[in-house]
Amino acid sequence: MLSFTNMRKCYHLLTLGRSKAQSISTNRWVQGSGFIRSHHLRHHPQSPPPSPSQDGTLLSSTFNISRNRYYVGTTTSHNYPRATFSNLNLNHHHAQLSTLNTLELANHVADNPLDYKVTVKDSEFISAAHAPTHEFWIPLSNLDLLLPPLTAGVFFCYKRNDDGSAMSTETVVKTLKKSLASVLSTFYPLAGEIVLNRLGEPEVLCNNNGVEFIHAHADVDLQNLDLHHPDETVKGKLVPKLNRGVISVQVTELNCGAIILSVAFDHRLTDAQSCNIFLAAWADIAQFNKISTIPSFRSSILSPRRPPCHDTTFDDMYIPISSIPPPPSSYEDILFSRIYYISVESINSLQLQASTKETRRSKLQSFTAYIWKLLAHEGDDDVNKTSRVGVTVSGRNLLTGNSEEEASLLKNHYGNILSIPYGKEKNHHLHEMTLHEVANKVHEFVNKTANEEHFRGLVDWVELHRPEPGVARVYFKLQENDGDAIVVSSGQGLPIKNMQFGWGEPKFGSYHFPWGGVTGYITTMPSAKNNGDWIVYVHLKQEHLDLINSKASHIFKPLANSYLDIR
Repeated sequence: MLSFTNMRKCYHLLTLGRSKAQSISTNRWVQGSGFIRSHHLRHHPQSPPPSPSQDGTLLSSTFNISRNRYYVGTTTSHNYPRATFSNLNLNHHHAQLSTLNTLELANHVADNPLDYKVTVKDSEFISAAHAPTHEFWIPLSNLDLLLPPLTAGVFFCYKRNDDGSAMSTETVVKTLKKSLASVLSTFYPLAGEIVLNRLGEPEVLCNNNGVEFIHAHADVDLQNLDLHHPDETVKGKLVPKLNRGVISVQVTELNCGAIILSVAFDHRLTDAQSCNIFLAAWADIAQFNKISTIPSFRSSILSPRRPPCHDTTFDDMYIPISSIPPPPSSYEDILFSRIYYISVESINSLQLQASTKETRRSKLQSFTAYIWKLLAHEGDDDVNKTSRVGVTVSGRNLLTGNSEEEASLLKNHYGNILSIPYGKEKNHHLHEMTLHEVANKVHEFVNKTANEEHFRGLVDWVELHRPEPGVARVYFKLQENDGDAIVVSSGQGLPIKNMQFGWGEPKFGSYHFPWGGVTGYITTMPSAKNNGDWIVYVHLKQEHLDLINSKASHIFKPLANSYLDIR
């Protein structure tokens, strides 16, 4: 999310292209009631892959992606020389309508006990096995437009089978590539890229340029991988950076024969539920099963009303970027990622404390209330100082549409259907309140958004402010007494048990979202143990991590390999 230190950079990202947006075709046509622009593919000769330099790194140069792709299971392959992450500088092809960044991989630090070397063995772009003969554009929905260009990731750890049934790494990689090409035929926009239109707004260019697929080797055993500190062991090593396109995939083999599969998504098109739909479908294809959920990319299902209308509550939740104050020049807060587990007994205990006989609060609202009270312990003695907590609310099951078909399309929509309401309270009040009373406040601000009218109104709010982007207010300190903020999200839909590609269930899975702002982020996920425990990914300030260690260590348990049973 947006930070004060990166505010100007994010403002630039959100407004980029209004003066430089490419002049692209305005030929518009309707396909399945979706608003899509199309033109024929232009053909260019295919460029050769980059040539390696003498020292094993790639020469810095830019190439054009060929538009005359081979659409039947073809991949555009670049076989790179073996080079460690510390000396590899990958420069990928440059698509005509997309600006690429150089892939920045984490440097190996020899004296860091958590660090290890990762070697890129191969990198290529996987295109959809079956694709249209035209490239076309799909506009993002108004709810997508509330997201700045952020990358979210997810990764899964698979232990090598010791019973003789283990697949070779070559078979694993081949299976993943082939099934990825097949599933992209159903999730075709994911094989394209996000570009800017004439107004500077992002759209999906469906051109089948492909998904980057990285095959790497990590010089570490799974049992020695410290997953409690993902900044040192996961970020930049096991989860790829999104250099081009909408998603990126990495499969990493470890010394012990274990496999780690990870995917990076552009959050402007993909929320957690969309990610889960794709992951489950990919695993279905790999196992030769029918895809259980067919996605809908029809953004018109979230079109604004005519005329657009909303009440003033949205101005309390969202803000146009032109109204964001400049960040303090000396603000240098840094957030750190940790992964914990919380036992089912602790979760039930929090819910019991947050509920009464008359009002039973959900597990997530009870947990959020606990986080809010914990957050209030941080800070100075200013009696007016406040703490803020937000909750990510999904509207998929709240939007019904005008028919059963529309309800199904909304439930299976690929894109963002999210709102982030938040509460604000003085710290000394939070200290005095019981967990039940704080949970009531959480329930109050969440419940106001848990209805169809809220999400229809949010669509209209965005429409009335376009083309200027808007963002959630909880990310910014807009008043002098505003203290810190944390956003809590539920990732309980992570399909960890369904992530079977032919070599068993993963021993562990987690989202990975180090967004780099000053607003903290926490997401809860199911444990692969399937026993009711939670896996909790946090991205917080050091003082908030210190609060967890000093006041909540009985709830938050550092993720250890002994818990995962991967020795």
